This record gives sequence, C-alpha cells and structure tokens, in this order.
Amino acid sequence: MTETTASAAGSWRELLGRDYLGAVIVLAGGVAIYAINEFITISLLPSAVADIGGERLYAWVTTVYLVASVTAATTVGPVLTRFGPRAAYLGALLSFAAGSALCTLAPSMPLLLGGRVVQGLAGGVLAGLGYAVISAALPDRLWTRASAVVSAMWGVGTLVGPAAGGLFAQFGVWRGGFGLLAVLAVAMSVLVPLALPARADTDQQVPRTRIPVWSLLLLGVAALTVSAAVIPHRAGAIAGLLIAGAVLVGVFIVVDRRASAAVLPRRAFEPGPLKWIYLTLGLLMASTMVDMYVPLFGQRLGGLAPVVAGFLGAALSVGWTVGEIASASITNVRTTVRVVAIAPLVMATGLALAAATQTDGAPTTVVVLWAVALVITGSGIGMAWPHLSAWAMGSVIDDAPQQAVAAAAISTVQLMCGAFGAGLAGVVVNVRVAPDASASRLMFGAFAVLAAAGCVASYRSGCERAD
Repeated sequence: MTETTASAAGSWRELLGRDYLGAVIVLAGGVAIYAINEFITISLLPSAVADIGGERLYAWVTTVYLVASVTAATTVGPVLTRFGPRAAYLGALLSFAAGSALCTLAPSMPLLLGGRVVQGLAGGVLAGLGYAVISAALPDRLWTRASAVVSAMWGVGTLVGPAAGGLFAQFGVWRGGFGLLAVLAVAMSVLVPLALPARADTDQQVPRTRIPVWSLLLLGVAALTVSAAVIPHRAGAIAGLLIAGAVLVGVFIVVDRRASAAVLPRRAFEPGPLKWIYLTLGLLMASTMVDMYVPLFGQRLGGLAPVVAGFLGAALSVGWTVGEIASASITNVRTTVRVVAIAPLVMATGLALAAATQTDGAPTTVVVLWAVALVITGSGIGMAWPHLSAWAMGSVIDDAPQQAVAAAAISTVQLMCGAFGAGLAGVVVNVRVAPDASASRLMFGAFAVLAAAGCVASYRSGCERAD
C-alpha cells in the first residue's frame, strides 16, 4: 500500500522539474532519435538512390538496420549491468552519431549500408535503454509517467521524420538528413554525464541475462539471405536464396526449441495459442514493410514533391496509431477475439486497394486513395497489436522467468519479421526491370495475399479465449 501511494504521488511537474528534466530529455531523446531515423530514412532513400545508385539494394537499407537493431537490443541487459547507465548511453549515442556520419559521407550504396549497420547496432541499444534506465534514473513514483513520455516519442518520430526527410530531399541535400541525426546524437550525449547516474543502485540493477547467440545468428542470416535475393537477375538464383532463407528459419526453430537461452518462450513450441500469436504478429509486421517503397512510388507515379511523399509514407503509421488507440479500449473478450481475427483481412483490404489504384501519372484523387489505403492497412495491424502483445505475455503468466522471454520475443519477432518483409518487398519490386506502376501493383498485391494468409493464425491465436 505504501509503494502504491508513493507511485501515485508522482506528478508531471515533478517529472519535468529541475531534478529530473535532464534524465527525461536523455531517455526520451534516445528513443526519439531512433524513431526519427526510421522515418527520415524512408523519405531520403529515393533521393539517395538517384544520387549514388544502388537501386537493387534499396530494401537492404531497411533490412540491415532492423537485423542489427534486434541483435543489439538483446544486449541491453548485459551492457547496462556491466557499464552502468551513463557509459551505456554515451557509447550508444556516440556510436549512432558515427554511423549517421558514415551515411552522410557515403559515396556509394555499400558504404551507406555500412553506416546503417552501425546505426542499427547503436539504435537497438538506445531503444532498449529508453525503458531499462528509467528505474535507475528516476524514483518509482515517476516510472509510469516517464514510460508514457518515452512511448510518445514514436509519435514524434512519425511526424518529424517524414517532414525533415522530405524537406532535405526537396532541396536536394539528402545527406543533411543523416547529418542532422549525427548532430542530435552528439548534442544529446553532452547531457548524459549531467543527467544519468554512473551506476544504478544495487537493488535496481538489471539482472545479468544470457544472449541467445545461435538463435539470433540463424534469424539474422536468414533475413539477410532473403534480402540477398534482390541482387541476382536469374530466377533460379532468386528462388535458391529464398529457399535457403526458409531452411534457415526451420533450423532456427529446431535450435531455439532446444537452447537454454532462447528467443521464443518454451510454451511457443507446445500445444496452445502462443505460437499462433507470434506467427500473427510476424505476418502482420512483415506486411507493413511495403511502406518503405511508398515515398519512392509516390514520387515516380504521382509526381509528388519529396516532402509530400514523405508524409504519404507516414499514413500507415497514422493508421496503426489510431487503430491501436481505438482497439486498446475494448474489454469484452469475445469482441477482442473477433477484432484480432479480422485484423489481417483489414490489412489485406488496404493493400488490395493500394494495388488496384497504382498507375503512372496518378492524379490527386488517386493519391488520396493511396493515403486512405495505407491508413486502412495500418489500422489493421493497430487493432490487433495491443491484444496480441498482451496475450503473448499472459500465456506464460504462471512462469515468471519465461514472462521476460515472452515479452522480449515480441520485439524480436517484430524487428526480424520486418527485416524479412523488407527483403521480400525488394525481391518483388526487382522482378520488374524498373520500379514502375506494374512493380508497385505487384508489390502491394503480393503483400495483400501475405496479410490475408495471416487469417488462419489470427483465428487460432484467439480460439481458447473465445470458449
């Protein structure tokens, strides 16, 4: 009762007061930089490819970033335990600045990809530290409000990223977008020694955790193998790489099931809904990766200015946010199960609408239809995501150690399936000689089928709750 009262006593004035404002800025700023980077890059890519080439590697810019992010995110616990909040944040911010600087100066696509790997490694740590350091830097009565501030930074990224990226692309200085990220990271690092403790209190330290090295290695190589299928022109080589990626996923399932330190909780391999929950999450996330090509097709098919095309790319995220807020308020179990069951169909409908309206020289009315289609697509994943996440953690509520694994697996599945989706989008687009209306139509159509295939998994994930 005393702890509850203390927690409730925290106020926004105290959180944003002189004692804790610096820590809040650092914690929220790290996540904001990660989120802005995701959206600003989507807006900058068309201009970057036009300048330095590497169109066939377009999807890799997202894939390598996501693979690096999820790998680094699993190290947050050990890094925080060994180095403490201050050193961990400084290392992540300065590494992110170095990766952004490399992207800024990159004369070719391979070097840009190298910068994205460094950004991903540092960004994955930053995103994880944003939540993990709250308990070390703030009193428990402020944890809830601090978590809300950190979570809100994704909304900031949705607005600032496309706007900033579009403006830099509009004026033909796409490198300035990555340069801005480097400057922000360095500026944030100046606050770290003043705002964060060198060490957390003994009773608040993050427990030492083991990293599922082999499982992550297999998943990462599988995602990169699928992405590599965008490079060759021969159908046989493309098919071979896709098959190799699928085989590696199968090997991952076998290895992860037997590993003592695993990505997925043990119950995911047993009878029950958990495996279907993760599969639904993965298919929905993979289907959203059409979004990385939206600014490119918006500029080429609709003649949109880069800044407008950037905001068009944010339409899916807006739909996700709106769908999530609306769905999270549903408490009736049967209604929740139905909402989750139809979520893939809602996504498929949005993607099918986008596919049907792709045309060269698209007028304004058609561009508006694209935006509507993307909002519908985003609302599909948004309406299911909060419930699926809660179900995943609740499926192992009677096994405390496995609860942490189940929660961490949500992020791992999200990022890895995003990487797979990015690779598949690149393969589909590159089936055509050039990214024209036919390529765009094919991509949206293929991912509409992928989303619809998730109906089986979404139905099975809620079967036990409907009874």
